[in-house]
Amino acid sequence: MTDVVIAGGGPAGRALARACARRGLETVLVDPAPGRRWRATYGLFADELPALPGSAVACAPSTTLAFGTRRHVLERRYLVLDNDGLRRWLDGGYDVVAGTVSGVDHGERGSSVRLEDGRTLATGLYVDASGVRPRRDRYEQTAFGAVLPAEDALRLVDGPDTAVFMDWRETESGFLYVLPLGDGTVLVEETSLARRPGLPLDVLAARLRARLRAAGLTSRGREERVRIVLDVPAPHRGRTVPFGAAGALVHPATGYSVATSIRLAVPVADAVALAWDRGPAAASSAAHRALWPSSARAVHGLRRHGLRALCGMPPELVPVFFDRFFTLPIALQRAFTSGREDASGTAEAMSALFRLSPWPVRKHLIGWRALRRSR
Repeated sequence: MTDVVIAGGGPAGRALARACARRGLETVLVDPAPGRRWRATYGLFADELPALPGSAVACAPSTTLAFGTRRHVLERRYLVLDNDGLRRWLDGGYDVVAGTVSGVDHGERGSSVRLEDGRTLATGLYVDASGVRPRRDRYEQTAFGAVLPAEDALRLVDGPDTAVFMDWRETESGFLYVLPLGDGTVLVEETSLARRPGLPLDVLAARLRARLRAAGLTSRGREERVRIVLDVPAPHRGRTVPFGAAGALVHPATGYSVATSIRLAVPVADAVALAWDRGPAAASSAAHRALWPSSARAVHGLRRHGLRALCGMPPELVPVFFDRFFTLPIALQRAFTSGREDASGTAEAMSALFRLSPWPVRKHLIGWRALRRSR
């Protein structure tokens, strides 16, 4: 019997597999396509991550900007991950099985993981890090991007080493995301922050191509398509341990999850290793507690409330809202975007935004004040 079986070979699954293996747990990762490269672009704030080797970082832009109706310089270091370097750092110490999990049966002494090809894997702990399938009844963030030569992207940004976290100036119903990739190219991405169902990718593609044409550019390179389910509820405790996007680690109001998954892999593996001698049920309970203390559940609820408020706001007010957000002290910006267990900081950030916002925006944030008072 294997100690741990993890379904899903993305950054979340491999980060947890690495952490479990380094704690002496015999670990198997089930990946439908082990040789497939990661094509998504992962941008994130450096302060959300544990220390990474230089090979796992593709680019650290010198300036990161944001635009609501005016320009803001973000005083937080932003990074772009090098997917190949990150994967090399996360690989090793565990076995990889090519396959797809079709089901799992839990018993008192362990679990039996069934694969689509008929094989079964016996394990003490089963972790689902296989992601979330989009559904029309869920809020989604969608985006369509194109990779341009850096010299072309200069028509859209201030400099070749500048990232744009979001730019709402050209359209009220979405924003432009611009990210230098560290190899002489730049990703420009038309993004719909949150919508139920997600804004269709062909609509975003048409918007991006129109934006590029207006700047005298055409899309000739790699394209990127993004669909992120935002409003996954915090999971109930059970013998299966959901992790990564499958475990509701996606921030409901930003769509970010990779840094959170990498950061949480070590404490989850520590909790499992400490509980291992007490049996499979104790190990899974320990993993759930490490992932979802009461403070994290409270923050997740606040963030989901924030998601609903943003989605109920008229499009012309969203840039005004973000103008106010980017004037908050960095500590409060960080609390809302990254403070996964910081319930008081998250509530304080939401309360501050309410106080700073003009009345038309406040009407859509009215519940935030009540949430602050209830804490």
